[in-house]
Amino acid sequence: MEMKYGRNSFFDGGLLAYIGWSILGFLVTFFTLGICYPWSITMLYGWRINHTVIDGHRMQFTGSAVGLFGNWIKWLLLSIITLGIYSFWVRIKLNDWKAKNTRFIN
Repeated sequence: MEMKYGRNSFFDGGLLAYIGWSILGFLVTFFTLGICYPWSITMLYGWRINHTVIDGHRMQFTGSAVGLFGNWIKWLLLSIITLGIYSFWVRIKLNDWKAKNTRFIN
């Protein structure tokens, strides 16, 4: 489907909102000594995805911090057991988790 006017793909998030969410994510992570880092990840990624439109279709992030937290603990334990080797896969696993929790809403 081709749109005849306007932009098909765009990002409509603003700088001040990004700064605010980033500061909040940092503060939450800092004051919980990293325990709530999964919440920070889902909050910032959700903001980014929820403000993205591709080919006229808005994206939506459906993941939750609780859903990520279980994976985060598993990945941490696997990294400890493998003496850090598994940590090379954590970014890939995180990107996979993000993709599984991202969809188009229209």
